[in-house]
Amino acid sequence: MLFILFIFGVVLVVWGIYRMKTDDGLFGKNRKSKNIFNLFLMGEASGLGQFLSGVLCIVIGIIAFFVK
Repeated sequence: MLFILFIFGVVLVVWGIYRMKTDDGLFGKNRKSKNIFNLFLMGEASGLGQFLSGVLCIVIGIIAFFVK
């Protein structure tokens, strides 16, 4: 079960990085400013949620491994 959590976390991290690099935003000159404007205007940054969720899955998997 922990292996599945790690795989899911890695997939989410890769998907988040891909979305942050490829999605267009409403305003801004570069990807970073577009993601920041999307975060403030729409409450989401393209790929940021997937990236942070993947990191969280990996951290929870590591904690569960040591607790077990």
